[in-house]
Amino acid sequence: MKIVFEKASDFQKCIEAISVLIDEAEFLLDENKLSLKATDPSQISMVDFAIDKKAFKEYDVKEKTKIGVDLSYFSQVMNRAKANDSLVLELDEDKSRLNVIFEGASTRHFQIPLIDISAAELPNPKIEFDTELKIKAGLIQDALKDASLISTHVSLGATKEDFFVRANSSKGNLNSKTKKDGKNLVELKTTKETSSMFPLDYLQDMLKAPSSDSEIELKLKTNAPIQIKYSIGEAKITYFLAPRIESD
Repeated sequence: MKIVFEKASDFQKCIEAISVLIDEAEFLLDENKLSLKATDPSQISMVDFAIDKKAFKEYDVKEKTKIGVDLSYFSQVMNRAKANDSLVLELDEDKSRLNVIFEGASTRHFQIPLIDISAAELPNPKIEFDTELKIKAGLIQDALKDASLISTHVSLGATKEDFFVRANSSKGNLNSKTKKDGKNLVELKTTKETSSMFPLDYLQDMLKAPSSDSEIELKLKTNAPIQIKYSIGEAKITYFLAPRIESD
């Protein structure tokens, strides 16, 4: 197995986006793509990540291959990528280590020990969402920063006219509304008003990676997990996060 990424920095952003939630996980490579699906240790969030083989400069995968890694350490190694480096990933001969090679002004070769992860296959949650929207990342990133002044939890929702972010605590209240304008709130479809509360730190971690002008796709249903989806280069990242259900 050998795969080559022309821009190591793009893959570094992908690993960072996964490792903010997941400690260790297993990459699956087959003849079509590299993918990963895992839940965080608390089991309230899930990430579904995939890169099609056409995104790679070279993609030599003859059989299904599983690569279990400590994502925190892998992320630290990937952070050593320089702006113009390409990235080579290959298994060593006995398949116990992953060779991580940065090729640029110099060639730097790291070896990461593989770990055995016996994980059952995870199905994506089956939810009939009531609201779907596309929004610029910067707008929701700013709204979450505003909410962090108020509370550790935040409510996200939508009416037919707007998307809203709300936070309440003894410190006060925040109510941030964005109307559909085709520029910041690019698209908004809702069959009924929706609202769910989520832990703020998880949402901020999930939305660290995209640049402010990236487009984020959100799907919502009252008191149901949120789906957050965006791209990093050719990679597709989808998160699910369980809501906090408020008792009466």
